[in-house]
Amino acid sequence: MFDKVDPKVSFPQLELELMERWKAEGTFQQSLELRRGRPRFVFYEGPPTANGKPATHHILARAFKDLFGRYKTMQGFYVERKAGWDTHGLPVEIEVEKKLKISGKFEIENEIGVERFNELCRQSVYEYVEDWVAFSERMAFWQDYENAYWTLTSDYIQSVWWALSEMWKQDLVYKGFRVAPYCSRCATPLSSHELAQGYRDNVPDPSVFVRFRLKQDPNTSILAWTTTPWTLPGNVALAVAKDVVYIKVKEGDEHLILAEPRLTVLKEPPQVVERMLGRDLVGLEYEPLYPYSVPEQGRAQFVVDADFVSTEEGTGVVHTSALYGVDDLRLCQEKGIPFKHTVGLDGKFLPYVDKFAGLHVKEADPLIIDDLKARGLLYKAETILHTYPECWRCKTPLIYYALDAWYIRTTERKAELIANNNATNWVPAHIKTGRMGDWLENNVDWQFSRSRYWGTPVPIWICEGCGEQRCISSAAEIGLKDDADLHRPYIDAVTLPCEKCGGVMRRVPEVLDTWFDSGSMPFAQRGHPRHDSDLFEETFPADFISEAIDQTRGWFYTLLAISTLLFRQNAYRNVICLGHVVDPKGKKASKSRGNVLDPNYLFENFGSDAVRWYFYTSTQIGENYRTGQDTLRETVQQFFIPLWNCYSFFVLYARLDFDPAQPSVPIDQRHVLDRWLLSKLSALVAGVTGGLDAYEPVEPARRIQRFVDDLSNWYIRRSRRRVWKPESDRDKLAAYQTLHETLATLCRLMAPFTPFLADAIYRNLSDGKSVHLADFPKPMPVQDSRVEADMARARQAVEAGFAARDASRLKVRQPLAAIALPGDPLPEDITAIVRDELNVKSVTFGAAEVHLDTVITEELKLEGLAREVVRAIQDRRKKLGLNVEDRIDTRYVADGMLARAMERHADYLKNETLTVTLAPGRDEGFDGEQMMLEGEQIWIGIKRHQ
Repeated sequence: MFDKVDPKVSFPQLELELMERWKAEGTFQQSLELRRGRPRFVFYEGPPTANGKPATHHILARAFKDLFGRYKTMQGFYVERKAGWDTHGLPVEIEVEKKLKISGKFEIENEIGVERFNELCRQSVYEYVEDWVAFSERMAFWQDYENAYWTLTSDYIQSVWWALSEMWKQDLVYKGFRVAPYCSRCATPLSSHELAQGYRDNVPDPSVFVRFRLKQDPNTSILAWTTTPWTLPGNVALAVAKDVVYIKVKEGDEHLILAEPRLTVLKEPPQVVERMLGRDLVGLEYEPLYPYSVPEQGRAQFVVDADFVSTEEGTGVVHTSALYGVDDLRLCQEKGIPFKHTVGLDGKFLPYVDKFAGLHVKEADPLIIDDLKARGLLYKAETILHTYPECWRCKTPLIYYALDAWYIRTTERKAELIANNNATNWVPAHIKTGRMGDWLENNVDWQFSRSRYWGTPVPIWICEGCGEQRCISSAAEIGLKDDADLHRPYIDAVTLPCEKCGGVMRRVPEVLDTWFDSGSMPFAQRGHPRHDSDLFEETFPADFISEAIDQTRGWFYTLLAISTLLFRQNAYRNVICLGHVVDPKGKKASKSRGNVLDPNYLFENFGSDAVRWYFYTSTQIGENYRTGQDTLRETVQQFFIPLWNCYSFFVLYARLDFDPAQPSVPIDQRHVLDRWLLSKLSALVAGVTGGLDAYEPVEPARRIQRFVDDLSNWYIRRSRRRVWKPESDRDKLAAYQTLHETLATLCRLMAPFTPFLADAIYRNLSDGKSVHLADFPKPMPVQDSRVEADMARARQAVEAGFAARDASRLKVRQPLAAIALPGDPLPEDITAIVRDELNVKSVTFGAAEVHLDTVITEELKLEGLAREVVRAIQDRRKKLGLNVEDRIDTRYVADGMLARAMERHADYLKNETLTVTLAPGRDEGFDGEQMMLEGEQIWIGIKRHQ
């Protein structure tokens, strides 16, 4: 009943064959139908953007997602695997800009037009869908793509609108003038969680110390420090800490004022003239560096006190330009200091800043430094390396910029956010109170509006006459059909009558943060609340989600925030937070480094199961995965090939005389090796189940790997003779049944981890049935801790015996008379294994240390030579390509001790090599070879017995 197994298997080819079989049989669909109507296990797919090809790092999260979907399905749950596509936002817009060879909003609006640009964005998100589907199928990530959700559909958008309208009703939505991280290339602000997505290390930036000359004493300057010289033309105040000691020092012909703890920044040893507190400096006026921020009305360019001033860096004096720093704006609003922008939305200086007009802020930095130096206002300039935020998609350095934007008051519900996060199971656990917990403790209101084009339009209309605001929740509410295209520019043309004054209401121009789209997927994928509300309630919250660690401030956060504000609970119960895929040296993959691994190359050379298994076993969850060809090659060699060899060994002999339908030999009547293996197997099932139930898959996978090592290097090695022997007896049947049950159970354990390999083996062991339609195994009542402990001691004894043999330079094939071992005696059936493994006639216990009898008598020598001859004959069988069941005739020519060994141990030689006739001489028809064994010449020839 077993098909022949190729011992030189190609795992990638095996996977391709199974892919076709799964498609033909509809195996995925069968697995779902088999469990339809059973209790649900709810999984949410974090939607990828399909406007670019999938990469190796995408295998990582998908491997863990698929693992638990398969595991829970095999446990009898109904696990809907609904795919999803994230289709809006800057990632899409930037790719389209690149294809059009344009950059920025001016060219989009004036050369391309919003309508055409958005249509190109729509087309772009479909471009690589087939690649993603093929990629997912190739790595056996089963998903329902026919019923996938798309964030661009009218149905989805209306659910998102509903969500925002519900927050509006709770008075959680407002428009505010605030400083936000801002991308001048994309001309849009970013939210705090988007900011966390993009930072670049070791960015060189200017570090300048600037003199602000006091009006009342031009020979005295307050020394301030900044790493953003471009903000200096907008300076309106200097901030000090009122309770910090400041000093006035003499340096050359001038006096400088700075915080005493920051004296080390001075170029010369200080000559202290005067000490004072920061409060004593408050109110002092200084000469403006530039005229551009001198107000026509009101007061600016004077010293104020502030609670954010630090003496950890700089001079203890903070240069303040109200519109380019969060603390700056708050301070100036509190103090009533007037301000205006010196920089436009394109990141370039405005025309009235005539010295630097039209220059981008980063281009202007060196010119501003040179200008200050020429005017004697630059104290010193240096270059520092620091971590700097950049646009998470276009990689442009961000600036902080004050502008009007729409916000959600997440801070108002901060306590709930923290409580819901604390009620969630995080793996690894430290993320809950660490990275995620810290993020929530420092939560700021969600800036959700984007000054862009391709996204869910912000559903807020404002009256041109009276300023009345209205947030709508559906297309029907504004007189549109359910399937209307709700994107810009069409939605921009929709006006509403103002119920308050009768005027015209127009939609605000912004679109939503694309993370709001993805964070709405629990209900928006169902079209809730307009339809499928029952299905939404059945599938909320998710039992499980998984992505990489950066999503703590991306999708993980937006899911939590939106669900907390709408439903007062988290959107997920369990989350696995993964590290990143890096190269073997720990470097991030990039084309410039030449260390990018093509996932298709990995699939073609190692197979997707190998990549998955590496991710499950190589490191703890949360750590980075140092991935390369060598590590994957090692994975195949150390796990996949040994397992395949176990399977191949079983099938090789089982095809001869094993019938799985034969009555089972009772466990307690089987060989101790069988009882040991089945006990270990039952413990393995319990351990794997417990680990997966706790969403901790690394140790379960490693336990499987250790079990396969036990199976290969102990059980099968010690049981070979039991299945080699030609006669069929009860012990041979027990060995077959044990190995068959073990391999079949192992396949069911491994099916969620390595779906291809597990299915390939299982089908051949079970009349072609797919393992993915089978149930996950349960522990068997056969665990025998005493047998496991005794066998562990036996293996330790064998290791000690081998070490003694190595020390005496004695081959294992050479029998010895006796060995004495430390420790208590073992049961006879296990002692027999030790005796046979060490190839000694007698084993005793209780010695203080290992003692090996190394005296080799003539009888022992002859027996050792006979074993050498057996090995030589077996090698000849392999070279001639004989089947394991083929009987042979053997001829030999030898003298001396070899001849005597052949005569003395003829029966042993015949039994071990399946020789029918054994005789001296060189008969015709025998394929022979002259060789040297233990210093003596021998010719051995064999042929298949007729």
